[in-house]
This record gives sequence, structure tokens and C-alpha cells, in this order.
Amino acid sequence: MAEEPDTGVSTRAERKAIEKAKILQRESERNVVRLVGRVLRKPEAERTEEEAAVLLLHGAIVEELGKRQVRRNVLKRKQEEVFDDTDELKAKVRQLAVAVNQAKHLVVYTGAGISTAASIPDYRGPNGVWTQLQKGRTVSSSDLGKAEPTLTHMCIKMLHKEKLVKHVVSQNCDGLHLRSGLPRNCLSELHGNMFIEVCTSCSPVKEYVRLFDVTERTSLHRHGTCRRCSHCGSELRDTIVHFGERGTLEQPLNWKGAAEAAKMADVILCLGSSLKVLKKYACLWSMNRPASKRPKLYIVNLQWTPKDDLAVLKIHGKCDDVMSLLMKELNLQIPVYDRAKDPIFSLATLLRPEEVDSHNRELIGPPDGQQSCSADPEGHAEEASVVQGGWFGRGYGKGRRRRKKLHNQA
Repeated sequence: MAEEPDTGVSTRAERKAIEKAKILQRESERNVVRLVGRVLRKPEAERTEEEAAVLLLHGAIVEELGKRQVRRNVLKRKQEEVFDDTDELKAKVRQLAVAVNQAKHLVVYTGAGISTAASIPDYRGPNGVWTQLQKGRTVSSSDLGKAEPTLTHMCIKMLHKEKLVKHVVSQNCDGLHLRSGLPRNCLSELHGNMFIEVCTSCSPVKEYVRLFDVTERTSLHRHGTCRRCSHCGSELRDTIVHFGERGTLEQPLNWKGAAEAAKMADVILCLGSSLKVLKKYACLWSMNRPASKRPKLYIVNLQWTPKDDLAVLKIHGKCDDVMSLLMKELNLQIPVYDRAKDPIFSLATLLRPEEVDSHNRELIGPPDGQQSCSADPEGHAEEASVVQGGWFGRGYGKGRRRRKKLHNQA
């Protein structure tokens, strides 16, 4: 009995010795990896006999470092932007024009790349939101409400008017498809609309279209906008679907419309989307059909996408350039965006007097250039150009940090 305390001390000492040995072993292995890495970075002709011997001795590490370098090179190539030359671009657009003309049910999938011409950053491009955040940089922008529909938005609207496009499925939250004049019944905004807030306590859900970005105070898992429903008094929430969330709102997401359109599609045209998110939605790709009976896929993007190998045609060009050439091939005129005819002005619900100071975002100016009755009567200036919250920028980061903090506390 008297020996038990000594056994405990001995066992504890043994455990500490074992842990210390493991730490020293890991550090030794890291030092070897660093050494091998330094040798591999040197030109073969400049390596000493001792360095060559190190590579022979640690063949497994050499092989692993080689595999890592291959993976890095592949990732780098996927992030690079590629441009087709002028003649190749025109030839590809002619092929696309034939497909558009012959399609019985053409569906368009759009991503952030169609809005970059409106000074709205994309996500994964060289200057994209996620690219900048991963580098630890601040995401800055002028007020996103100042953006207007691009040439691509207006082309899609005309293609729908001419009955060449049946449905548009968008990942964008900028509301520019709606503002271009595209009818809502043929539009699915899968990740929400920054101009729309809703009351989910009302049945059916009550919708408020605003003349400003309603996501100023919202972020991941925090959707309250601090305004109240005029019908029931409940707090309104934005419609944005962040990464890690599942959108359940019927509108403006319109998942039903997107799924039905995909089911009927014989041609899918993807414009400005990396497809890294859309690829996860099997219902959008008719994956339950045999491969030969799935819609023909056409992709317009400067970077690699996970659907490239399945595409009939991949066009490396800016969306506005491609769509301009396409409309010329189809002999269709590109409509010009007219602020006076922007549907948002007829759809918008103006703020009540007590709500005037509920936001700091700049209002979309009415067609006549006069100040709207929902504007700040004291004319408070915009405070900062850094995006503070909402569907990208600091709001997303704050949501991530908050969730991580709660997870650590649990």
C-alpha cells in the first residue's frame, strides 16, 4: 500500500517523458522538412554532396513536398484569369448564338462576375471579396446602392423579352436583375436581395422593398434590421443567405421556380459564376437524369470552374464583352437602363417618419432627382465608405468570429 504513491509519481514522470519525447520528435521532423525544402529550392547544379545525400536519405519527405508543390501549382492555375483572343472569342460566341437560338428552354445562371462592371466586387477574382479577406485586407466600397444594372443585366432582360431565356437563377444579392426590369416570376435570387426585408411573423410573409441596402446591421446568423412590421410590429429581417445558412424564404429566393426551370432546361448558360456554390445544388443540374439527357452547359468565366469538363463550351471573356457580341449575333438591340423606369421605385415601401433615422445607407435617388420623402430630412452625410455589414465585408467576418467564440465557450 505504501508503494502506490511512488507508483503514481513514477507513472506521471513517465507520461511527461513520453510527451516530451513526442514533442522533440515532431520538432526534429519539422527541422528535417525545412532542411529538405531548402535543398529542393536550390538548383540541382548548386547542391553540395551533403545536400544530395540528405535528399537520398529522406526520399519520402522529398516525394511529399513534391506533391504539395503540385497541389499549389494546380490551385494557382485555377485562380488565374484567362482571356480568349479576339478571333477565338468571336468564334465561340457564334457557337453560343446558335445554341441560344435553338434552345427550347434556356435557363441562365448568374454570379458576381456580371456585376463587376457596376463596381461591385466579385468573390474569388484577384480583387474579390474572399481573396481580399484571406489576405487580411479591409473590404471597401462606395455605397452598393449606387450601382446600376450592367450591359449584361440589360441583355438578359432583352433575351427574356424575346422569349429566348425562360428563367434566371442568380447568386447575387445586389438586386440588379430586378432593377433591370426582369419580371420577378422568372427570377430566382437564391441568396436574397439587399433591398428587401421581410416580416416572417406575418402569414403570408410580408415583404418590404426599400430604396436602400437594408443589410447595414445584419450578418451571418444575425438578420434583424431594427425596423418593425407595420402590420404586426415584429422585427423585420433581411433576406440574405450567408455561407453556412439555408434559405427558406419563398421570395425572393424562389427555389421552386429555379428547380422547375432546371427540370425543363435543355440549355444552361452560366455567366460570371465560379460555380463552387451552385455545384452543390444537385436539383439545378438535373443530376437524376442520365448524362446524355442533361441540359447542355455553356460557361462564361475568366477562371476555372468545377463544371468546365462537363461544358459543351467554355468562353474565357468578360460577361459584358461576350453578351455584347452575342446580341450582335442574334441581331438584337441592347436596351439602355433608364432610372425613370426602374421597377424598384414602384415596388418600394417608403419609411415611416419614425424610421427615417433607422439607417445610414444612401437612398437610390428617384427618377426626378428630388429627395424622397423617406430620406434623412437633416441631410446627414454618409460617414464611411467601408462596408460595415450585410452580405459581404465586415458583417460576414463579425458573424464568423461570434460563432467561433460561442463554439469555444461551449
